[in-house]
Amino acid sequence: MAEDIRSVGSAARALVLATVGFAVNFWAWALLSPLGPRFKELLELSFGQQALLVAVPVIVGSLGRIPVGALTDRFGGRVMFPLLSLATIVPVLYLGLSGQYSLAGLLVGGFFLGLGGTVFAVGVPLVNAWFPPERRGLAIGIFGAGMGGTAISALTTVRFVTGLGDKAPFLITAAALALYAGVAWLLLRDAPGRVVPSTSVVSRLSAAARLPIAWQACVLYAVAFGGYVAFSVYLPAYLKTAYGLEQVDAANRMAGFVVVAVLMRPVGGWLSDRFGAIAVLTGVFAVVAAGATLQSATPGLMPLGTVAFLAMAAALGAGSGAVFALVARTAPASQVGSVTGLVGAAGGLGGFVPPLVMSAVHGRTGSYGLGLLLLALVSLGCLVLTVTIVRRTTSARS
Repeated sequence: MAEDIRSVGSAARALVLATVGFAVNFWAWALLSPLGPRFKELLELSFGQQALLVAVPVIVGSLGRIPVGALTDRFGGRVMFPLLSLATIVPVLYLGLSGQYSLAGLLVGGFFLGLGGTVFAVGVPLVNAWFPPERRGLAIGIFGAGMGGTAISALTTVRFVTGLGDKAPFLITAAALALYAGVAWLLLRDAPGRVVPSTSVVSRLSAAARLPIAWQACVLYAVAFGGYVAFSVYLPAYLKTAYGLEQVDAANRMAGFVVVAVLMRPVGGWLSDRFGAIAVLTGVFAVVAAGATLQSATPGLMPLGTVAFLAMAAALGAGSGAVFALVARTAPASQVGSVTGLVGAAGGLGGFVPPLVMSAVHGRTGSYGLGLLLLALVSLGCLVLTVTIVRRTTSARS
C-alpha cells in the first residue's frame, strides 16, 4: 500500500515537472512573436521579413522534435528536459543582449530558439511511461496544457519591454529556464522499468515512420493542433478584416480562443480514457466541420460567430489531447518518443498551411468563406479516416 502511494506521488511529481518544463520552454520559444511589430518598426523590416522572423523558431522547433523524440527514447526525460532548458538559455541571452538589434542577429537567435519548441517530444514519452494505459490520456492531456506557455509570452513580453526595457523579457525568461533546469535535474526521474532501445537514432526513426499509427496520427494532429496554431496566429487579422474589430478587441478574442483550447486538451485526454480516442476524434472533427461551415457564411459575431469559433477551439483542443491518447495506447512503449517527434512535427508544421490558404483565398475572392469551407472538407476527411483506417489500426493493436 505504501509503495503504491509512493508510486502515485512520483508519477504526479513527474507530470507536474514535465508540464512546468513544457510551459517554460514554450514561453521562451514564443518570445519573438509578440515583438514582431516592434522589430518591424525599429529595423524597418518588410512584412515578409517580419513573417520570416516569427516563423524560423516555429519551423525549427517543429522539425527538431523528430530527432529529440528519438533521443528521449534513448536517454530519457530526466536528462533531456534539463539539457534542452539549459541549451535554450544560450539563444535567449544572445537575443536579449545583442541579437535583437539586427535582422541577421534575430534570425540566428530565432533559429536556435527553436530548441525550446522541441521539449514536447520529451514530455510525452516521459509522462506516458509513468502512467498505466487507462490513465495516459488524461495525464498527457494535462501535460499538453503546457502549450499555454505561449500565452505567458503573449501576455508578458511587450509589457516587460515597456516597463523594464528591451532586455528584460529575455533575461527574465533565461532565469526561469535556469531555475527549471536546476529543479528538474534534482527532482525529475524517469519511470522505473523504462524500456531503453539499443538501436541507432536513424534506425528508430525509420522504424517509427513505418508504423501505421505514426502517419495516421500525423494527419490527425496536423489538422487538430495545426488548426489551433493557425487560428491563434491568424484570428486577430481575420476578425479585424471580416468584422472591423479594433486590434485590442481582436487580440482579446484570440486569447479567449487559446484559453478554451488549452483547457480542453486535458479534457480530450480524459474523455479518450473513458470512451476511447476514436469516439472523441470522431466528435471533434464533426464539430470542426460544422463550425467552419457555419463561419464560412460570416454570420454576425454575436452570437453565431462567437459560438462557431469557441466550439472549434474546444474541439481542436480536445482533439489535440485525444491524438496523443491514441499514440500512448497504440505505439510500442520503446517507440513513443520517436512517434511523438514525428507527430509533433506534423502538428507544428500544420499550423502554417491554413493562414497561407486563407490569405490567398481572401486576396483572390475578397472573402474568407472558401478557406473555411476547405477546413470543413479537410475535417470531414479526417473524420472518415478516423472511423475507418485508424479504427482498424487500433483494433489490431488491442
